[in-house]
Amino acid sequence: MPNRILISGPVSWNSIVYLEHLPEPRPHMQFVLEDFETVGGTSAGKALHLAGLGHKVACHTAVGDDAASIRLRSVLEAADIELDCVVAPGASERHLNLMTRAGERVSLYLSTPAFVEPDVAQFRTLTADADALVMDLSEISRALLPEAVGSGIPIWTDLHDYDGRSDFHDPFVQAASYLFMNADGMPDPLPFMRARVNAGATAAMCTLGAEGAMAVDADGLHRVDAVPAEIRDTTVPVTHFSQAFCTQRCRVHPRLRHLLRQPRRRSLLWSRSTFIPALRRRSLNW
Repeated sequence: MPNRILISGPVSWNSIVYLEHLPEPRPHMQFVLEDFETVGGTSAGKALHLAGLGHKVACHTAVGDDAASIRLRSVLEAADIELDCVVAPGASERHLNLMTRAGERVSLYLSTPAFVEPDVAQFRTLTADADALVMDLSEISRALLPEAVGSGIPIWTDLHDYDGRSDFHDPFVQAASYLFMNADGMPDPLPFMRARVNAGATAAMCTLGAEGAMAVDADGLHRVDAVPAEIRDTTVPVTHFSQAFCTQRCRVHPRLRHLLRQPRRRSLLWSRSTFIPALRRRSLNW
């Protein structure tokens, strides 16, 4: 029977623009290499990947009552994701991502939905048969963290480029059993990772780009080299990594050092438009 995973966090409708290089801070013009619209947001990425890997996925998120909301729901529901939406009057979350083929990115937030207090009782119902909770960074998830912790279900959190000082991140750091991050925000993330495991987290993992990844658990430090691969999509590498890891952890429960050293599983970090049936058309027209 597939594992059921509940994800709480943001979804967005994104405009992706590929450039030869990111704009310089001066007035000028550039030609675009490619542009398209698609679903985005860290929770949408996780939900689509986990559904594509065969899990039963529910996503608790906030949307507006605009056209972008209709597009978001359509893509996610087409992937058989159970949606539980907090609807706020006005705009849904939308991003304009300026990208290069080398993976450089500037994300411009065009709009975000107004905060609406989540229904704690409804969230409790959603957690009833969940095997894992993914609590992504968002105001709604932050408000639901006490309920998530009280459920006793392992909590997975993606800290992205956490710098070790953000007050907003702190409740997520304290609540998580499994922490994922990249090394962009800290010169040396290892002391933080060790501190979290010493404080009771099951594991802390950090992606290092071309240098691979490292993780800490009760057995100590584990490192793995990056696998040579054709680069297709650099928009959500930590999301790809964490969900491939989550799948193996849920299904076979091996030790961390074995999880990190499965090249076949690491090869799942593909382009979203290739791996996820709902996104196989690179550009979605509405």
